[in-house]
Amino acid sequence: MSEIAFAPVRMHPAFRGGKLTPWGGDKLKTVFGKEIPEVPTGESLEISCIPGLESTDDEGRKLTDLIAEHGESWVGKYAGKAFPLLLKLIDAREPLSVQVHPNDQYAHSHEGGKLGKTEAWLILDCPEGAELVYGIQPGTDLETLKRASEQGSAVAPLLRRVKVRPGDVCNIPAGTVHAIGAGILLYEIQQSSDVTYRFYDWDRVDAQGNRRELHLQKALDVTNLQFAPDPKHWDEREGVTRMLEEPFFSLDLIRADKAEKAGLPAIRDFGFLTALDEGLTLAWPTGRIGMKKGESFFLPCRSPEMWFEGSGRAALSMPRG
Repeated sequence: MSEIAFAPVRMHPAFRGGKLTPWGGDKLKTVFGKEIPEVPTGESLEISCIPGLESTDDEGRKLTDLIAEHGESWVGKYAGKAFPLLLKLIDAREPLSVQVHPNDQYAHSHEGGKLGKTEAWLILDCPEGAELVYGIQPGTDLETLKRASEQGSAVAPLLRRVKVRPGDVCNIPAGTVHAIGAGILLYEIQQSSDVTYRFYDWDRVDAQGNRRELHLQKALDVTNLQFAPDPKHWDEREGVTRMLEEPFFSLDLIRADKAEKAGLPAIRDFGFLTALDEGLTLAWPTGRIGMKKGESFFLPCRSPEMWFEGSGRAALSMPRG
């Protein structure tokens, strides 16, 4: 008897906004049509098992409950284990704080057994000349970084900045100092972790004059001063382009054309599929479903063969390791 295949599952996001994302805007609504709860809203947690911020299916069932019900059929070797990945769309109306994330070992010992956080970004939209903080200036030592961080804005000249454009992919291993720049809309795939250490928040204050909490010692503990990568650019060739194959996840970018059937790669344990344009239909031997721009689908381990009909672009992330 052949194994039962599970159809793709449309996921509905949870959101972070208000005081949690004072740098956010309204593009998650104006660009993707998402029903954000307030302005500003900075994050749409498209596919999430973060407690209290779980994504849900069309019937309102939490992803955590669906995984518990279907087990290995849905998540392969991750059945019974901590869910490893989190997918977000992020709208940065203003720059995010300068921050860094720990690796698994540090997070486990200092954050109550949590996962560390390696992540990657795909730039979806940004103004001309947009910049990211992407590492520390070469030649900076830890003591210099420490003294500057303690003085606040003195850390700014030590930050390595790179210009980005739509289609750029930035890999951000744990230990990389980084910050999303103003006006950038992006797709983020990351380990399923909410651990962030802030170096600096551009001297921002809230309506009561309060600054956001910083975590200087932990940030200094985990920073990799040597890591200073450059973005990779997607040339949008037709078919599937593997942009990243990292220890925790892979990222495939797909361009479909009406004249050619664009097949998806085989699903490894599970996958996250997000439409980057209107006009795509996801098809499989027993069904098909239209995808709206910015919509994300969970692809179970036992997924059927799948392909795109229509024209447009999509992103597919899967776990590794």
